[in-house]
Amino acid sequence: MVEKFFGINYEFDFDAAIASIDEKLRVGETGYICVSDGVILNTYHRNEGYRNVVDNAMFSICDSSYVPIYIRRIYGLERKQCSGTKFMELIVSQRKYTMAFVGGDKTILESLKENLMKMNPDVENMLFYELPFCKVADFDYEGIAAEINEAAPDIVFVSLGAPKQEFFMSFLDPHLKRGVSIAVGAAFKFHSGKGEKRAPKWMLKCHLEFLHRIFEDPKKQIPRCFWILRTTPGILWREWRKVRKERRQTKNKEE
Repeated sequence: MVEKFFGINYEFDFDAAIASIDEKLRVGETGYICVSDGVILNTYHRNEGYRNVVDNAMFSICDSSYVPIYIRRIYGLERKQCSGTKFMELIVSQRKYTMAFVGGDKTILESLKENLMKMNPDVENMLFYELPFCKVADFDYEGIAAEINEAAPDIVFVSLGAPKQEFFMSFLDPHLKRGVSIAVGAAFKFHSGKGEKRAPKWMLKCHLEFLHRIFEDPKKQIPRCFWILRTTPGILWREWRKVRKERRQTKNKEE
C-alpha cells in the first residue's frame, strides 16, 4: 500500500511493489519507479521540477534507512527500509521478467551481466545498454527508446545516480511502448563488483552506509551529505508541525 510521508508516495512492501508492476504489464501501460534515499528526499524539497518528476512516478521504494526512523518518531508508525539493490536482486532472481539494464560503462555492464547470470541465466540474452556521459537533457531519448522497444523488456533498470536517473526515466517514458522503468542508483556497481562497493553489513545495520560511501567517493558524496544535513531538520520540523496540527484538529472534532 502506497503511503505519503514528507510529500513522497512511498511503497514499503516488495510484494505490493511487484504486484503494481505486474498490473502495469497486464494492462500494457508504462511507468517508472523511484528508489528514494536521502538524496531524493532532500532534492524533492529543494527542486520543483524534480518534485514533479517524483510525484509522477508510480511510487518510490523507501531506500533510506533513516526515513523509517523519522516516521516512527513523528507518526509513531513502524515502517521498514526497502533497499533498491535488494529490490533489483528480487526481480532478477524471480526469472519471470524480461529486462534491460541501462547506464554504466562497458566494463561495469559486462561484469554486471556475468554476475547477474549467476542469479538468472536468462539474463545472457537481455539488453545491456551503455549510455554516453552527457547532461540529462542531451540524451537521444528517441534513439534509446528504439533500442529498448526492440528488445521489449518488462522492466528497464536505470543506473545514472540521483537526481539524474529520475529525470532520465521521466523523459524516456513517453517514448516507450511497454514496461516499467526502475532507478537503482549504484546497484549496477554493487552487483558488477567494479568501482563503488556496498557497505559492510554491520554499517548497514547501524545506519552508517553514508560514511562508507563518503570514503568510497568523497567528491560526490560530501556535497550530497552537506545538503542533506542542511535541509533535513527543516523537512522534519515541517512534517512534525503538520502531524501535530492534524491530530489537534481530529481531537477537536471528536470533542
